[in-house]
Amino acid sequence: MQNASSTHVKIMTADPSGIGLFGLAIVTLVASSQKLGITDGLSYAIPWAIFLGAFAQLFASIQDAKHNNTFGMTAFGAYAFFWFAMGTSWLIKLGVLGPELAAGVDGKQLGFAFAGYLIFTLFMTIGAMETHKVLFFIFVLIDLLFLGLSFDAFGIAPELFHSLAAYAEMGIGLLSLYGAGAAVLNVHFGRVFLPVGRPFGIFKARD
Repeated sequence: MQNASSTHVKIMTADPSGIGLFGLAIVTLVASSQKLGITDGLSYAIPWAIFLGAFAQLFASIQDAKHNNTFGMTAFGAYAFFWFAMGTSWLIKLGVLGPELAAGVDGKQLGFAFAGYLIFTLFMTIGAMETHKVLFFIFVLIDLLFLGLSFDAFGIAPELFHSLAAYAEMGIGLLSLYGAGAAVLNVHFGRVFLPVGRPFGIFKARD
């Protein structure tokens, strides 16, 4: 009689937060430059929205799912699909998908989407408090971005809230670049090369 034996194989996958934050950084830098009037038009913003904002974050979301990281999977996935939708909305606005769709644009519909994302991001900001401080402040800036976008889309003090959205988005881009660098270099060197700040330790004990 032979004894049954089993072998356990552990599959290691890399942390995808670096590429996810990099995608977020690039698309928000490009989009904020247009909001701030540094650049003009949406033509060159669309490919960055689709490939960096959407596909890079979707890839990170799928990889985080393999890590059983519900927070990362949900965050990267939700914002990936946001940028897919924004890229498509810009195509509609520019008439690429036909004059009928362009003629039927109502910005208040985007306002409801932005408001929904604001509520979602507020929940995610609470979760980010127990990851690290760089991510937490990225989410705070995303809160301000969606607050500005929502009020702007509904026509409430549009100049004020458009500026709020623009500067918050630029801040997201710059801080996300730092976060991406930290995610890569801290793992690559096996030590804290770029500090990201400890979790707040309010909702769960620090490690």
